[in-house]
Amino acid sequence: MSGTKTPGIALSRRGVLTAATAAAAHTVLRPPSASAAPARTTSDVIVVGAGFAGVTAARALRRRGLRVRVLEARNRIGGRTWTTTFEGEQVEMGGVWVDPLQTHVWREIENQGIGIVADPAAERALFPTTTGFGYYHPEEAFGWQGALLARFSERARELFPDAANPLVRADLLRRVDPQTIRDRLDAMRLSVLDEKWLTGATGGLGGGSERGAYTQFLHLWALCNHNADQYYGINTYRPASGMTSLARAILTEAAADVRLNSPVRSIIDTGREVVVRTRTGASYTAASVVVAVPVNVWNTIEFSPGLTVERRRASSQTFGVPTAQKLWLRLRTSLGNTYVHTPEGYPIHTLVPIKQLADSQLMVGFSGDQRLDVNNVAQVERAVRLVVPDATVLAVRGQHWGADPHALGGGAFRRPRQLTGLLNAVQLPHGRISFATSDIASGWSGYVDGAMESGLRAAEQVARFASR
Repeated sequence: MSGTKTPGIALSRRGVLTAATAAAAHTVLRPPSASAAPARTTSDVIVVGAGFAGVTAARALRRRGLRVRVLEARNRIGGRTWTTTFEGEQVEMGGVWVDPLQTHVWREIENQGIGIVADPAAERALFPTTTGFGYYHPEEAFGWQGALLARFSERARELFPDAANPLVRADLLRRVDPQTIRDRLDAMRLSVLDEKWLTGATGGLGGGSERGAYTQFLHLWALCNHNADQYYGINTYRPASGMTSLARAILTEAAADVRLNSPVRSIIDTGREVVVRTRTGASYTAASVVVAVPVNVWNTIEFSPGLTVERRRASSQTFGVPTAQKLWLRLRTSLGNTYVHTPEGYPIHTLVPIKQLADSQLMVGFSGDQRLDVNNVAQVERAVRLVVPDATVLAVRGQHWGADPHALGGGAFRRPRQLTGLLNAVQLPHGRISFATSDIASGWSGYVDGAMESGLRAAEQVARFASR
């Protein structure tokens, strides 16, 4: 997502973002036309989805001299990133953070001349105690939690010697990949307090410690060079003009014909060409197709020939976290500049102060609780008061990514056996069709960088069918 990840020691603030709203030069953004429903139009490549995987693939194909059409189900671009406004402030409802370790996206921001903003550090942290919650100095809180994470991830060097190529030691991984995060936590025999601190750092990421694969966390730890400061730091930096502006800049260079409000119903590979039909009745043909939608959405599209067993299983099991929710709050509280971190089981697992307003405070939070309506002020207030009793929620805006029909989940976090049993298979092309999504990245799965990596790979796979 991008994904939405639990923030950490840098000590990250999800700052107020700005979005570029100017129309992309040379890129035609068109709504579907009812009169054009029977039309059958041809391009070299069709890209399904205008998230970061899709726009990256589209530009890579354009650079090969190919004509590209992009079909986007929503009325906006960006996929699981989305810059919008809340209480007069520009905010991100989906993925937002970038880091120098994430070379594709970091280089892109530099090339586009988009500034980088570092979220400011917290002055204190509100963490669990044995009986409730208490205030700590950030160095104390994240220092101890970082030591626990290092212990939790002690096999990462052995299992992921090359983090960009996660299956180098598939022989060893197959023995560990069946384990959940909960399996590892149980094996550690932690004290009550250490358990609370560690589940807060691991359980929220993957939709709960019973869902997420232990190997997924180890892979992320390896990508962060087995270092707690770098692990916390990856959720610190953001594009100054917002994620939507970055996606739009890439799409501008793709010079593609973009059709918004065009959800795809079916994709038919005849062996000579690919026919894509939308739910609005339009039909398009191309030499090849890049399907740049989340794994969770694959089973909602009719494919002919049908999807492989591995792809159907991946979509049914889910890669993106189905319970992922993000919410922005304006609230009155005595918290001040405090990072709030809860153990697994709380309806909101992270709260981060962003900006002090005249009579209140702007905060961003994350939840994996399906029972919580993140757009209901009363419900959110009850959830916040479990940790901060004096909080009054004045306004809230949330996004439940699992309830979004074009996402069906938030940022990717693999489940047990998916790394060794599915990843290689779902990265391969399917005839004239290739798949691009952060969910199936070899590197930064769940982040924009992973989406870009995947988009570049898919463009390479399909270009041979469409080269003129």
